[in-house]
Amino acid sequence: MSPFPCRRLRTLVPALLTVALLAGGCTGLAGGGPRASAGSLATRVDLSGATYVVGSKNFDEQQILCQISIAALESAGASVTDRCNVGGSDVTRQALLSGDISTYWEYTGTAWASYLRETRTLPDDRVLAELRTRDRAQNGVVWLDRAGFDNTYSFVVDGATAARLNLNTISDMAAYVRSGQPGDVCVETEYASRADGLAGLQRAYGFELPRDRRETLEQGLIFQSTADGVCLFGEVAATDGRIPALGLKVLTDDRGYHITYSAVPVFRADVFDRAPQVADLFAPITAALDQQTMQQLNGRVSAGGQSPRDVARAWLSERGFIGS
Repeated sequence: MSPFPCRRLRTLVPALLTVALLAGGCTGLAGGGPRASAGSLATRVDLSGATYVVGSKNFDEQQILCQISIAALESAGASVTDRCNVGGSDVTRQALLSGDISTYWEYTGTAWASYLRETRTLPDDRVLAELRTRDRAQNGVVWLDRAGFDNTYSFVVDGATAARLNLNTISDMAAYVRSGQPGDVCVETEYASRADGLAGLQRAYGFELPRDRRETLEQGLIFQSTADGVCLFGEVAATDGRIPALGLKVLTDDRGYHITYSAVPVFRADVFDRAPQVADLFAPITAALDQQTMQQLNGRVSAGGQSPRDVARAWLSERGFIGS
């Protein structure tokens, strides 16, 4: 067993991550349990003999999607290693490229802006088409079908406060900041540093956020901090279940700054090519994951306290995708 905590290992550089994974010292947060039994997915695809290492980023939605992948693959007969909760976007991407994991769910907007360094604004179907062509050719990454939800960046305000101050759009937020009235804007570390994050938002909406008006928090803390008034404006993910649970109001991105973040299962090409029928396994899953469904699943974890593994398997079972 590794002498270092797994959580710490997942935040270190990819080279150290590789050592940790090979040593077998870290497993997904959901822990072990019985393999998923066959359901309707297994009638479509037989993956007996195939092996996968499934990873994810380090927030609730990603861990739910990771557990959905694990159960789906298991139900079709594959051998699966759980490496959920690898780390942030860059670390998880590097784990895929280096072969530490063989699949995870990525977002079109993240790959477009952060990995391909694209600044063009294109419809999401064209973004996905280019990702499929370029990411495979340049990096050996295969993109499957996208899910029907958009986990784009959003800004929220406590519902009662939004009504009192007449805050409905990000333009309203920008005007409020420019007015110098009190109230902090809370963002997560990744948004504060990304090319498609805070700096670009300020340019798009014509405001400058003073350093003493900005708080950088873990995203999980932003929801409650906004509901409690510690943050007047909070940057969150659009599909998070805590938005309705805490009575937060999503501000409309009226200038269309934030690009679409559709979730897509991605695979290393060498792994995918050994069993390309895995695309047929995921097709009904991505078709079933719409905005409302994903927000409900996220809420069961973030607001309801259930484990990502339990939530993922219960949903798959409810749909008949795996056995009950």
